[in-house]
Amino acid sequence: MPADTSHKTVLVTGASSGIGEATALAFAAEGYRVGVGARRVDRLEALLPRLEEAGAPQVFQSALDVCDKSSVRDFVSAFREALGVPNILVNNAGLARGTETIRNAEGIAWREMMETNVFGVLHMTHELLDSMIKKGGGTIIMVGSVAGRQAYAGGSVYCASKRALQSICASLRIETLGQGIRVCSVDPGLADTEFGVVRFSGDQAKADQVYDGIQALTGADVAECILFAATRPPHVNIDDILVMPTIQADPWHIHRG
Repeated sequence: MPADTSHKTVLVTGASSGIGEATALAFAAEGYRVGVGARRVDRLEALLPRLEEAGAPQVFQSALDVCDKSSVRDFVSAFREALGVPNILVNNAGLARGTETIRNAEGIAWREMMETNVFGVLHMTHELLDSMIKKGGGTIIMVGSVAGRQAYAGGSVYCASKRALQSICASLRIETLGQGIRVCSVDPGLADTEFGVVRFSGDQAKADQVYDGIQALTGADVAECILFAATRPPHVNIDDILVMPTIQADPWHIHRG
């Protein structure tokens, strides 16, 4: 008989597409109550019936801009009123923008990436951590990247933002030791989502070139890793998971067949 997960609740940021959407659906299929947030509310509204059809007993959606502290506060307040304090927080919202080098950069995208990928994670975690501890514990999962482990030209700030998550995770594990909080980073390699379209500011042709001739990860592949980490017994913490497609060895070595 499957475990009763009707009392379990997950919050997924950046759930309007890609890894976030797939993660929300994966938890719904396991019977979790699911709350999702993103800036594209129309996408979230379309996702809700799919979550219910997948098996979520309760669902919640609302606009969320993780860069905006007031938006985070409003979202978390509405989430808690609808579903309570989440057992699991998946900090998925993030982006890469452009491939400019430091020397030739305008610098506009730097702030966007740091505010989304780093400050967004801090805002969400700070807003929920105290209530999770008071509830008796919980799991916080960061969606990182292989780029946080190995830097590459044209990705300095994106790589730095994902590298920062490693230090945040390490510090958070120490700061919450003995308080029932599990912290995990899931770090994907090449994943064929809207990541490329965002990086190239809507240029689909450029984004398609990145994945041409390869079988990259899908959002569902990464979601499986997130679900695995989140559903271990309470005494088991998966510190980090590095997951890449078979055709990728690191950010530079990719086999194109």
